[in-house]
Amino acid sequence: MEKMEENNHKENNVKRPKGGMITMPFIFSNEVCEKLAVVGFNANMISYLTTQLHMPLTKAANTLTNFGGTASLTPLLGAFIADAYAGRFWTLTVASIIYQIAMTSLTLSAILPQFRPPPCKGEQVCQQATAGQLAILYGSLLLGALGSGGIRPCVVAFGADQFDETDPKQSTKTWKYFNWYYFVMGASILVAVTVLVYIQDNIGWGWGLGIPTIAMFLSIIAFIIGYPLYRHMDPAGSPFTRLLQVSVAAFKKRKLPMVSDSKLLYRNEELDASISLGGRLVHTKQMTFLDKAAIVTEEDVVKSSQAPNPWRLNTVHRVEELKSVIRMGPIWGAGILLITAYAQQSTFSLQQAKTMERHLTKSFEIPAGSMSVFTMVSMLSTIALYDRILVRIARRFTGLDRGITFLHRMGIGFVISVLATLVAGFIEVKRKQAALAHGLQDKAHEIIPISVFWLVPQYSLHGIAEAFMSIGHLEFFYDQSPESMRSTATALFWTSISVGNYVSTLLVSLVHKFSAGPNGSNWLPDNNLNKGKLEYFYWLITGLQVVNLLYYICCAKLYTYKPIQNHGKDSESEEDGVELASKV
Repeated sequence: MEKMEENNHKENNVKRPKGGMITMPFIFSNEVCEKLAVVGFNANMISYLTTQLHMPLTKAANTLTNFGGTASLTPLLGAFIADAYAGRFWTLTVASIIYQIAMTSLTLSAILPQFRPPPCKGEQVCQQATAGQLAILYGSLLLGALGSGGIRPCVVAFGADQFDETDPKQSTKTWKYFNWYYFVMGASILVAVTVLVYIQDNIGWGWGLGIPTIAMFLSIIAFIIGYPLYRHMDPAGSPFTRLLQVSVAAFKKRKLPMVSDSKLLYRNEELDASISLGGRLVHTKQMTFLDKAAIVTEEDVVKSSQAPNPWRLNTVHRVEELKSVIRMGPIWGAGILLITAYAQQSTFSLQQAKTMERHLTKSFEIPAGSMSVFTMVSMLSTIALYDRILVRIARRFTGLDRGITFLHRMGIGFVISVLATLVAGFIEVKRKQAALAHGLQDKAHEIIPISVFWLVPQYSLHGIAEAFMSIGHLEFFYDQSPESMRSTATALFWTSISVGNYVSTLLVSLVHKFSAGPNGSNWLPDNNLNKGKLEYFYWLITGLQVVNLLYYICCAKLYTYKPIQNHGKDSESEEDGVELASKV
């Protein structure tokens, strides 16, 4: 009897569920330190490039947005490796180590003087960085981008994996997790744009980069220690291969007539078991040309013990995976211009701040790079208000546990982002009027006697917009993506950031080229913002965002939510599906 009790006790220990809230400190510590490192460098990067490496303003701005774009594009590679081969835990671990190497390299490049051109004083012409010095900088940044590629798509999905969606007690925690994730990320960014930027400006770049480098090292250790507590999802093979197989199979059967009843399409629950743990996708009536990949023909008939050739025949679940990804495309595209608008904060908005009065007291001056603290504070405040108050109020009217749908949440963010760039244009007009009134229009390096707090509205509106749009966008990708592609879907979120940064680079380059006048005038001048027309640039982005908002409204109205059949629920049964013995 005692042995039976002992065995039962051991069995209970083995079956003890993993995951849950206990894993969050280990996962969030990794994300916090990654954000400290990235933002701590990027928040003040424009100052580093222009004052330490002596880059022209437009070149520095484009360098920043190009690096940001590349760092947001590499998550596709990291997500592919995680979903297809390594799993999220090991991808996160290896990527964090690569990022640690990049941070160590960046810190050394900031400390050693031979990696920077000699300093210049006053109005003398400054010597720009040599090709070798830039190569070392870009090499470190590229290594950091590769590390980010593994961390960014996996840390979000890995954290959400810790909550079991089939458990009613945990399913509601998934959407809350995205709020918590963004709140923790925002708090770490807040520390970066205040404490780290202050250290960089007043103590030195060595310490400013060394501190997050040490923090990153400690976070890797903490993340690995939490290994026994995590829920681990096994990789289910390359999702891109499955999508390609469906496309090829549908193309091969393009001349076949469509079946009269969707129940005649091929289904195989056993074949899809590893990619449908949370439920199978059911047939939808959109994009029916792809359904031909699930039509069983005489050539597809094989022994019941054998799997069909996926390049000729696929299950309804796999066809619906491809449909889900295609449906997400237009919504993904709508998020690009918001990032383009947001990207100006780390370039032109920061340059505006550098020309304005930033003293709080006679001895304390706000670093220009810390102005984004107002973006972070407004974002964090909005998230807290949304999670604690707005959701409860909205729930009474909508009946939804999350208050409003993520599509509505994103729409609100788009509207606020339009206001942010509209306001930014008027504030730039105010700043230039002050420069003209005090005879400082030709003096690029003189401080204009106008308070930097005039920039607070545009920074704050961007923060509020991000709290609505970016979290809604991230939640949308995780919720609406096929279950086996969640790392990849999260990477799509970062890819939209990447494309948004590249669009910013393209827009800045085009405006700089075509707004150039014969007398040297330009909307976006290299050396003297007081002589430019930055407000026109902001209003150009506003106009583009208005068009984008109308496009998004159309996409949201036409969007079809992912249809899913939970295991054990009565819907289309396996008996309704067609077996391989059947044929057209």
